Amino acid sequence: MDTAVAVPAHDRTPVLTVGTVVWLASELMFFSGLFAAYFTLRASAGSDWPPEDVHLEILTSGLFTLGLVASSGTMQLAVRAIARNRLPAFRGWVIATMVLAVAFLGNQAHEWSSLEFSVSSHAYGSSFYVMTGFHGLHVFGGVLAMILLLGRAGSRRFGAADLPAVEMVSYYWHFVDVVWIGMWATLFLLK
Repeated sequence: MDTAVAVPAHDRTPVLTVGTVVWLASELMFFSGLFAAYFTLRASAGSDWPPEDVHLEILTSGLFTLGLVASSGTMQLAVRAIARNRLPAFRGWVIATMVLAVAFLGNQAHEWSSLEFSVSSHAYGSSFYVMTGFHGLHVFGGVLAMILLLGRAGSRRFGAADLPAVEMVSYYWHFVDVVWIGMWATLFLLK
C-alpha cells in the first residue's frame, strides 16, 4: 500500500522560485570568486594597495550607490503593486527602478572614461574593471528583465497571477544591489 500523501499544488514551492534561488546561488559563487581574487591580489601587493594612480570619486559613486539601493525599494513597491493588481502603479515603479539603474550605469561609464588607470595598469586596475564590469553587465541584465516585464504588462491578462515572475526579477535585482554594496565598500572605501 502506498502511504505517500500528495501535496496540493498550491502548497508546493513554484519551480520558478527554486530555479531562481539555485541560479542566484551560482551567481553568488561567481561574485565570491571575484572577491576572493581581489583579496588575494591585495594580500600579495603589500602596502602598495591601491596604487598611487588610483583616485576614485567616493562621494559621487556613493550617491549613485544610494540610488541603486533606492532602486531595490522601488522594485519592491512594484512587487506590492502587482500583488494588488494595480497595474499603472506597477509600471511606474518598474520605470522608476529602471531610471535609477540606467543612471547608475551612466555614472559607471563616466567613471571608467575618466579614470587615470586602465585594466592593464596593475592588479588593482584589473580587479576594479573586471569586478565593476561584471556587475554592470548584471545591472544591464536586470534592466532587460524589467523591459520584458513591462512588455508583458501590456497584456490585458497581466496581473496578480504574474506575481511569481515579478518576484523572481525582484530577487535578482535585490541580489545585484547587495553585491554592489559589498563591491563598492571593497573597491572604494577599503584602503
